[in-house]
Amino acid sequence: MLGLLVLLNTHKGSQEIAQLADDLDLEVDEILPSVEFAEGLGLATVSDGRLTFTPEGRKLIGATIRERKTQLRELLKKTTLFRSILRAMESAPDRMLSEEDLSQLISFTNAPAETVSQVITWGRYTGLFRYDANEHMVAPLRTRPVRPSPPIAVPPAGTSVPAASETLRAGPPKTSTALLAAVEACGA
Repeated sequence: MLGLLVLLNTHKGSQEIAQLADDLDLEVDEILPSVEFAEGLGLATVSDGRLTFTPEGRKLIGATIRERKTQLRELLKKTTLFRSILRAMESAPDRMLSEEDLSQLISFTNAPAETVSQVITWGRYTGLFRYDANEHMVAPLRTRPVRPSPPIAVPPAGTSVPAASETLRAGPPKTSTALLAAVEACGA
């Protein structure tokens, strides 16, 4: 879909679908799923066989890759299918869904069977969820653990702490002879 929208942009944002297919060396029916997906997300409209950007589509094409992912993530969250997937993941005991679970959710729509792999691809691309290929499961993205700051060493009572200017004047720490020998052995 993104490739189709990039091509549409080279046609100043509006072109006959048949011409877009010809430019891609594809049959019209081969690009229709991408056309429908773009239209479903509100990125383009189809009228009289012509695909035309919406303001949202123009915004997407003018954005950076990171901004595109964010915009697409927000658009996908508004779709019934992705809202259902995210809700099912939240309510699952382990917060994970198998490909079979996804397939069952998709079966309630009129989407084709290959939709499961497309859902996984778009969910991963936009950061809606992660996919474990070994387990064939989707799960919420892991948040990076916040590492606590190292504890501040408080000197025992009665000891003096050198001022910052004294520490700076002392120069860099001395390098160990073992480290110097290793560096010299490498020819550095």
